[in-house]
Amino acid sequence: MSDISAPQPNRIDGGLIDRSTALRFHFDGKCYQGFQGDTLASALLASGVRIVGRSFKYHRPRGIMTAGAEEPNALVELRSGARREPNTRATTAELYDGLEARSQNRWPSLRYDIGAVNSLLSSLFVAGFYYKTFMWPASFWERVYEPLIRRAAGLGRASLQPDPDQYEKAYAFCDVLVIGGGPGGLAAALAAGRAGARVIIADDDFIPGGRLNNDVHTIDGLSGVEWAKYTAKELDALPNVTMMLRTTIFGAYDGGTFGALERVSDHLPVPPAHQPRQRLWKIVAQRSILAAGAIERPIVFGGNDRPGIMLASAVRTYLNRYGVTPGKAATLFTSCDDGWRTALDLARAGVKVEAIIDARSEISPSLVASGQTIGARLLKGAHVIDTRGAHGLSQIRVRTNKGDDIAIESDLLAVSGGWNPNLALSTHLGGRPRWSEERSAFLPDDLPRDLVVIGAASDALTLAEALKQGTAAGAASADAAGFKSGALPEFVVDDDESISGEPLWQVAASRSKAFVDYQNDVTQADIALAAREGFMSVEHLKRYTTLGMATDQGKMAAVIGHAMMAALTDRPMQQVGTTVVRPPVTPVAIGAFAGRHRGQDFRPVRLAPSHRWAEQLGATFVDAGPWRRAQWFARAGEADWLSTVIREVKTVRSAVGVCDVSTLGKIDVQGADAGIFLDRIYINTFSTLPVGKVRYGLMLREDGIAMDDGTCARFAPDHYVMSTTTANAAKVMQHLDHARQVLWPELDVQAISVTEQWAQFAIAGPRGRDLLDRLLGGAIDISDAAFPYLACADFCWRRRPARLFRVSFSGELGYELAVPARFADETIRAIMEAGAEYGLTPYGTEALGVMRIEKGHIAGNELNGTTTAHDLGLGRMMGKKDFIGKVLARRPGLVDPDRPAVIGLKPIDRRQRLRNGAHLLSPGAAVKLENDQGYVTSSAFSPMLGHWIALALLASGRERVGQILRVVDPLRGADFEAEICSPVFYDPEGARLRG
Repeated sequence: MSDISAPQPNRIDGGLIDRSTALRFHFDGKCYQGFQGDTLASALLASGVRIVGRSFKYHRPRGIMTAGAEEPNALVELRSGARREPNTRATTAELYDGLEARSQNRWPSLRYDIGAVNSLLSSLFVAGFYYKTFMWPASFWERVYEPLIRRAAGLGRASLQPDPDQYEKAYAFCDVLVIGGGPGGLAAALAAGRAGARVIIADDDFIPGGRLNNDVHTIDGLSGVEWAKYTAKELDALPNVTMMLRTTIFGAYDGGTFGALERVSDHLPVPPAHQPRQRLWKIVAQRSILAAGAIERPIVFGGNDRPGIMLASAVRTYLNRYGVTPGKAATLFTSCDDGWRTALDLARAGVKVEAIIDARSEISPSLVASGQTIGARLLKGAHVIDTRGAHGLSQIRVRTNKGDDIAIESDLLAVSGGWNPNLALSTHLGGRPRWSEERSAFLPDDLPRDLVVIGAASDALTLAEALKQGTAAGAASADAAGFKSGALPEFVVDDDESISGEPLWQVAASRSKAFVDYQNDVTQADIALAAREGFMSVEHLKRYTTLGMATDQGKMAAVIGHAMMAALTDRPMQQVGTTVVRPPVTPVAIGAFAGRHRGQDFRPVRLAPSHRWAEQLGATFVDAGPWRRAQWFARAGEADWLSTVIREVKTVRSAVGVCDVSTLGKIDVQGADAGIFLDRIYINTFSTLPVGKVRYGLMLREDGIAMDDGTCARFAPDHYVMSTTTANAAKVMQHLDHARQVLWPELDVQAISVTEQWAQFAIAGPRGRDLLDRLLGGAIDISDAAFPYLACADFCWRRRPARLFRVSFSGELGYELAVPARFADETIRAIMEAGAEYGLTPYGTEALGVMRIEKGHIAGNELNGTTTAHDLGLGRMMGKKDFIGKVLARRPGLVDPDRPAVIGLKPIDRRQRLRNGAHLLSPGAAVKLENDQGYVTSSAFSPMLGHWIALALLASGRERVGQILRVVDPLRGADFEAEICSPVFYDPEGARLRG
């Protein structure tokens, strides 16, 4: 990489850059120099760089065409390594010292790209070629076509390393949001701010002023630049006004809500310490003013994509703001008065203007006179039909109004075909633009009542109109928000702008390739082909040709393509219509949407109450739902995780074990109608549950599908405590809230989640009662007679409230002890101390899962959103009472006896391993989808049986116990036979459970 800066042959005097601060940067490995205030595009143009990229489909050389976010050509990779960012517009990337940029979509180099051979094959790559080409032979799709398409798709290379930068989310509220910091936006913010309203003015540029920085204007005796600085200074001084530069409003949403992206540190090599790279804002405003300006239209003619062809307004921007002339010999091609300003500014900067080509036959005498003063050749009623130049523009071919073809030597062609209002945000809430014959553009229509559009984004193309509209809109918005505006200022604009023009969409006489959508290489011929093949709707046209489907969403191309379709089909523009830009209006990094919610911060880490104790024992942890739980507790000398889990299971079944089950959902339900309420929630009855008892329950969704299961304990006539699965705790709480607040608000019942308030420990195994006797010291009688299976009680232990449940997920004599969460660490250590002489072992979720499979207990794998109570073997629990899901659970498809039901599986060859997801087929059946009869939902190695076992969902499963079937696992290469058995593998009588 070269470190010697290249000269800046196109840099001229003037501009708003800081020439005292030189900045070095690299493009494609070569070192260049720019100044503070440059963009990458302006610095490249100053250095004489003409080619900055290659087109997507044909790999044609492309140069910088615009000076803003609408740029279709100059997409580059910024930075390197983990911070590499593809598809960044050079026109909006602020220059900083040390910036690295690379061109995209070329090989082996930008100047000599082998992909340019595609231009020679352009007759094959017409619109819709992919719909017609990759149809035959079908066998080629996966092996040939798809790999080729994937290799060719996309631009740039995303970094495969983790992003080292941080992103933030923030919220803001205001009375008036002004979108756009141009003259109209500044005037609106000033009027609303002076009235006392809370104002936010957002602009995507790094200096306020909009076109005042790009053109030569005078307001109230000040230059446009000075007026913008003076106004911004006043706005900064108002405490109720917030100016957000480098901030793009990318979407409008319901309720006056807007999405905004603030580029906090994009203009720096590395974000400062504790600062994000970007910040995503959610802004809520009472009133909003859209002052987003307009986008200049190019003209479609042969060779219109050659480097050196630019929008006329962009040429003025580089001249007046950046002190850069994009060429030495310039020509103007226009169909409107505004384009002439570029010719005059070029001449004022010392650039020779070879010719002014105006497609109109009638031109204002004052414009003609101004053209004569700069010595430019005037060609009225003429059109550019082609261009020449190997790696940049060198010659322009013009057809005069007499039909003669002439050549003009020029390295810069400024093009202006009129202006399209930048109305994207006005369509995000359903508004459809209307066509204006007078303006030859789509204008905003059907706006939300709290949004007003002003300036060039509406129908005010002159500076004086923009200032007047902005002032009025700012005052009116402040008044609507409850403030009182005073006398409104009247700004004096010295220069008289002429805005007349005639639409010129394309030059029909062109014979060479003429581009409509530069980024996707959509040509004039593609639009004509779409019309011939019947894709005349703008939505069909978009998808058939990819017009407007690139990263710029057709900001420059869409309306031109739609106008061409209108002419081809002889329809008015209002009937043809136009597509709308979806949010985000400009690309937003996925990292910004994620904010800090990525990696370990994707969601809050919720630790079980005994986490610190488990860490000290060397536990291995696993994320279970929203919680991090101990998976197993390995000991020295154990070969692998399976050895550890086998030891834990055997110890529980022979002695005693303890497991933290605090993460299971716990919901406290109270009220006189609590029992009635729970009867309607669960499929079985709870209003008859005696106080001091626990019952297992299953709840359904409204569509009759099983939602969640768990136990429910009754501590008083009006007090129940529910338990849920860990993963569904929040969903069940939402379900209860909806039921009691919406479905049955007349019931006297309240519910609240207490999952985090109570720590709960499962103590299971034959010595469990001995351990509890020692631990509780007589605080409660836990003899079998006093505290039988499915009993519960609350009591006082060590001067603190406690609860005890006699329930078991392991199938052993089991209890669950609950204490306030703040006492969890002390309690688990006390349990370990009390159980030491009984051989107590802590066990994790893996051993817990093994034991529940041995006992045939269902869990999340079986409660998968497709199963019913009958599928799970729980249909007999469904009582005659009414409950949520009862009616739809009776649908024929849900009571079909052939539905998959939960069964158990044992491999015939006990050495074979059953795995989740394996498919179940009849012996001898071909391995085809139509022969699939079910699949394995849960599997484990059973220490008590000495081989692998599984639960599965199998068609007509319960009627097939004892049959043999095939277990096929194509991904892991398994194919063996297994026996269908009861899902309860161990202690089917439940004798151990009742101890």
